[in-house]
Amino acid sequence: MKCLECKKELSYFDHRNSMDIFEVELCEKHTDLMLKLQDKHDTPVEAIQLYYGLKEAGVNAMLEWWDGKKSIDLAISRVKLNIEIDTEYHMLTHEQAINDLEEAMHSFKNGFTTIRIPHDLVTFYLKETVENIIGIMEGLRANIKAI
Repeated sequence: MKCLECKKELSYFDHRNSMDIFEVELCEKHTDLMLKLQDKHDTPVEAIQLYYGLKEAGVNAMLEWWDGKKSIDLAISRVKLNIEIDTEYHMLTHEQAINDLEEAMHSFKNGFTTIRIPHDLVTFYLKETVENIIGIMEGLRANIKAI
């Protein structure tokens, strides 16, 4: 068992602790960093899980990237893709829908595409979610080259 961030060998305690909190293998240092990130930005656990799922697939993503207006859960800057994890999508109000639309407009004006992913998708279908994001990245990469 090794930390997905620094590749350090994990003790049983560090492994168990990070798995209990994030369901991701992290050393004590990186578990603490993720906890601080959660405290500062209210980062969903699923965003951290998706970040490490993408990292394992060779995708260089950034957690809590500032887009000039707000912090984005995950960003893949090479293809200008922002990913937001919806933790309360089942309670969508018209106000939230308008806010989501305005955020998407802001992203498009800056050349970014924003996708929203329900947290359950990451929880139960992480591998498929990562595969689909890679497919979206390939499509965005092809469109960037075409222009």
